Amino acid sequence: MSGWGDIVTAIDFVAHETTLFACIGFLMGGIDDLIVDLLFFAGLAVRRIRRSATVPRSLALLPPPSRRLVLFVPAWDESRVIGHMLAAALKRFDYPDYAIYVGTYPNDQATIEVVADVAARDPRVRLVVGDRPGPSTKAECLNWLWQAMLRDEAAGAPEALAVVLHDAEDVVHPSELRVYAAYAARHDVVQIPVLPLADPRSPYIAGHYLDEFAEAHGKQMPVRGAIGAGLPLAGVGCAIRRSMLATIAHMRNAGPFDPESLTEDYELGLTIRKLGGRGMFARVAESPGGPPVAVRAYFPATIKTAVRQKTRWMVGIALAGWDRTGWAPLHHISDHWMRLRDRRALLAVLVLMAAYSALVVSTLAWGAHLIGGDRAPAMSASLRAAMIATFVLLVWRLGMRSAFVARHYGRREALRAVPRAVVSNIIAMLAARRALVQYVAMLRGGEVRWDKTSHHFPADLAKGDAT
Repeated sequence: MSGWGDIVTAIDFVAHETTLFACIGFLMGGIDDLIVDLLFFAGLAVRRIRRSATVPRSLALLPPPSRRLVLFVPAWDESRVIGHMLAAALKRFDYPDYAIYVGTYPNDQATIEVVADVAARDPRVRLVVGDRPGPSTKAECLNWLWQAMLRDEAAGAPEALAVVLHDAEDVVHPSELRVYAAYAARHDVVQIPVLPLADPRSPYIAGHYLDEFAEAHGKQMPVRGAIGAGLPLAGVGCAIRRSMLATIAHMRNAGPFDPESLTEDYELGLTIRKLGGRGMFARVAESPGGPPVAVRAYFPATIKTAVRQKTRWMVGIALAGWDRTGWAPLHHISDHWMRLRDRRALLAVLVLMAAYSALVVSTLAWGAHLIGGDRAPAMSASLRAAMIATFVLLVWRLGMRSAFVARHYGRREALRAVPRAVVSNIIAMLAARRALVQYVAMLRGGEVRWDKTSHHFPADLAKGDAT
């Protein structure tokens, strides 16, 4: 029995150590998130005391439309959605002066034909065909659009106040251009909320994006703005002043978007902050107490496509993005904190793997003691305290997430947010493995490519109902 006893002792040791490691990791992350929660509630209390109408504001308080806005929509292999997106945008936008530049690739004839058909019927749409086959990176496509806009301005087109970024599958808000114009007059970059559409085909895989964006754009982004940290852009639903883009383009002696970046939107927000630009997360209500002016879209609905998207984000922000953007100046404490939060994804995955491993090993230990007819060793006081604190923070975290989901999607989705946390963890762990493989390939000189997912557009809008 001594051999069996040694095996059980080893299992007990592994169970204890993995549980302790997971608890410490969860406590660190939980306390970090709790500080963000407290700052959010503190800011909310201050705004209520002051009754400030700055953020959020309602549309009725915005000034009338002013200068021209230009939308950039990069499109690779988007023939199924780009026509519907453009038709809906042209019907929905409540703004007098705008143009939509759509970037395509010479080897994507299907997308070119769809965009050309819309452009032939509406002069506000401008088809731009790049000079090399795709896919490349989204940033390179955006640079083609930038150059096309400059050529049009040189030929007499009015100069835009700001450039608005959108994707080919986005459902635009009728009033979002008014929001950009109002805030771009005083800010170099403006981001409005992104709220994924609830996909009945995939309530848990696509649904977990509802949870993440409801909390990120309902709480985390406002906190970043309040403490003066750089605002990483979502790549859609954001407007950058043309003068700021021109400054960045001059600094790089090329286009303002870095074609070597997988997450050019994230990096652009930090670059603007580094240059001293002012950022604004604009949560503007459609009416007092009503929903916000926000961009909506369907997100990946399968494990495979969700993992592909999360991989790109993880490589672009937590791995290659760390190499590329580094850290903020030493005295920008808030920026250091937020960049550290952005880059903790791989550490969080390691903690998750330890937690699931601890669950499995602890179960094995319990079974081993049951077979041996003896009792498991008593849990140490420190581990018991850590587990209690971890459980309390987990309940708080799930409660906060559910509350923000309920705010935008109702109680049913708020209840689903709890089991979707497990789905989110599984996707993150699968994406982490793929991200590390891609990152190593990049370090060895692998080409940066646009690893996009296929998209679909809401059926009611695709049929012409753009109300």
